[in-house]
Amino acid sequence: MGPIGIFDSGYGGLTILEGIRQLLPEYDYLYLGDNARAPYGARSFEVVYQFTRQAVEKLFSMGCHLVILGCNTASAKALRSIQQNDLPKWDPTRRVLGVIRPTAEVIGSLTQSRHVGLLATEGTVKSESYKLEIQKLFPDISVTGVACPLWAAIVEAGEASSPGADYFVKKRIDQLFAKDPLIDAVILGCTHYPLLMPKIEKNMPAGVRIVPQGGYVANSLKDYFHRHPQIERQCTKQGTVHYLTTELPERFQETAQLFLHERIVAEHVDFSA
Repeated sequence: MGPIGIFDSGYGGLTILEGIRQLLPEYDYLYLGDNARAPYGARSFEVVYQFTRQAVEKLFSMGCHLVILGCNTASAKALRSIQQNDLPKWDPTRRVLGVIRPTAEVIGSLTQSRHVGLLATEGTVKSESYKLEIQKLFPDISVTGVACPLWAAIVEAGEASSPGADYFVKKRIDQLFAKDPLIDAVILGCTHYPLLMPKIEKNMPAGVRIVPQGGYVANSLKDYFHRHPQIERQCTKQGTVHYLTTELPERFQETAQLFLHERIVAEHVDFSA
């Protein structure tokens, strides 16, 4: 038995961790941020796959039986390959889940116009993973994506509340609605973006539903445990959280406070160790 592993290229997955802990506080969690090599957004499929594969292997080696990729880019570019190619060789009883499918499953109930927008990193938009997953479930929904290359950097720089952030947020939202004015629900397809919520709400057209991921991923995990009790039984329950980073722990601790609003202690981890 072991903790639930949550992986992200950096800090954004902390919003996923927070959403899951609010719903399922009794479990133990092990968060791993590959901050030394972040961001993943513009990296190639092969590089994202290799980096994500290393992280999942590390979390498995530390006792996790279930790992959640709390990163849209990793979910888009690496999840399927890991599930199909690596898990059968490593250990078919372990599981790796992503954040795209849970969002796709609920979007049908959140749009009336059947026109959905996606604000995400360049890699997630180019992968068309959201479009593919949504249209598997809801073929009548059209998905329009716009890449927001500076949004995550603004959040990590602690500038999410600054007046300058408004320009970049408004620019991408305007770009999205210029491509499809009929959009009535917008997915925030990067886990950093909830920290920009006041700016996003301010610049979003009236009546448009904004869809952050944390709560939907948490509900999906709870449902997954009901359907797969053999996986749930492998997860320890003492209500603990441990944080690992490939960067300097002090730097991680400082920035993590922007996401979690509490002081944490992190440890450095080396994938080669």
